[in-house]
Amino acid sequence: MNRRRDTRTLDLFADWTPPPVTDRPDERVLRARTLRERIALAVAEVLEGQQRSREEIADEMSTYLGGEAVSKAMLDNYASQAKDEHTISFARLVALCAVTGDHRPLQLALDPLDRVSIESRYVGAIQEAMAREQMERLERLARAGRRQWRGAR
Repeated sequence: MNRRRDTRTLDLFADWTPPPVTDRPDERVLRARTLRERIALAVAEVLEGQQRSREEIADEMSTYLGGEAVSKAMLDNYASQAKDEHTISFARLVALCAVTGDHRPLQLALDPLDRVSIESRYVGAIQEAMAREQMERLERLARAGRRQWRGAR
């Protein structure tokens, strides 16, 4: 039987790749030697990708943190690999991610823990997959039990 490929019908998935589920920092960030350097590079990466000035971001972070003072100079220090004593605090990192909408630094923190940061809309899909896995395990267990007691007659 000679099967020829249909060249007249478009393949909707030919050039499609699924979007990433997690936002990951750039390879340059991941290759940094120490965790402090990776954090500084991740902060710099977030700040460089923004349309707003660092002053505006600092003001928004201050508001997000309930009035806690965050300045442009602080952001500059957080983004500098040379300033070991100025690593961004977790609260300020959360504020930076919240006001910029860039969550890659959070993923950077989770990578060594073998965890991922995902959009909350995907939680249901994960729960469904976990439930299906459990149902498959229980089904295998039930089939094995059925074979065992039926074979014992």
